[in-house]
Amino acid sequence: MIVVFGSLGVDLVTNVSHIPHPGETVLCEGYFMVPGGKGANQAVSAARAGSKTAIIGSRGNDGFADLALSVMREAGVDVAPVLPVDKPTCVALITVDEKAENAIVVASGANQATRAEQLEAFDLAEGDIVLLQREIRDSENFAAIKHAKSRGARIVFNVAPAGPLPEEILRLVDDLVVNEHEALVVAKAAGIEATDPVEATRVISERFGCAGIVTLGAEGVVGWSKGARHAAPALKVTPVDTTAAGDSFTGAYAAALDQGLGFEIALARGAASGSLACTRPGAQSSIPTKAEIDDALRQS
Repeated sequence: MIVVFGSLGVDLVTNVSHIPHPGETVLCEGYFMVPGGKGANQAVSAARAGSKTAIIGSRGNDGFADLALSVMREAGVDVAPVLPVDKPTCVALITVDEKAENAIVVASGANQATRAEQLEAFDLAEGDIVLLQREIRDSENFAAIKHAKSRGARIVFNVAPAGPLPEEILRLVDDLVVNEHEALVVAKAAGIEATDPVEATRVISERFGCAGIVTLGAEGVVGWSKGARHAAPALKVTPVDTTAAGDSFTGAYAAALDQGLGFEIALARGAASGSLACTRPGAQSSIPTKAEIDDALRQS
């Protein structure tokens, strides 16, 4: 089983000609709202990729809460552990330009009320995977990791958005997932001098004994496990919106591990899922199913 300890919310998305510069106003025709949040996105990805999945988090008592949970429910994610709190449901303000690049502002709200005690009340078992990101308070993430590790769970930590991690936490992580920028931030904070994200990830993996995975956009993904380098290509697609591509990768990667498919296959399935997510607008609306991943890999 995969237990996501993480964020959820609603994305308010605008499509613009270009991302505004400071002081600039850019007009667009309209906007749309879809469920989002890195934790929720990854929960949807893991569930659609075929794994039993639950999410632990927080929501407000407002009109955004039902929308924030709706796609997870449809995907079969257990959302019962998401608790109502006296803060607004998280909203992310997303602008997407004509090149499919995005800029995002996250108003965290209820996500900042999520506590490690919520995970401690969950019946974790050895072999479960606990999947985390960095849209929850670091102190709560770190406490959740320590608890999950003590129960024998496998820790998959997506360090997004970027931030430093204490060495004691890095030593507890089983699978560290970063993009190019995040790899260098984590490495620098750990005293690793590297300017190449792949090399930075290799050293992190070697020094702290975790699998290190760095996503490289259109160049695919490189992973280090037990000293060996593995790579998986991205699918050849025409991107429409890169929102949630990294989350789609991470959820599908975790699902493959949960299903016992091994590190190399997990990288390939994650890379395919992330690629497919770029071909559709929105966050959770873009995340593919297990059948779509299977079809894409057969045709690649």
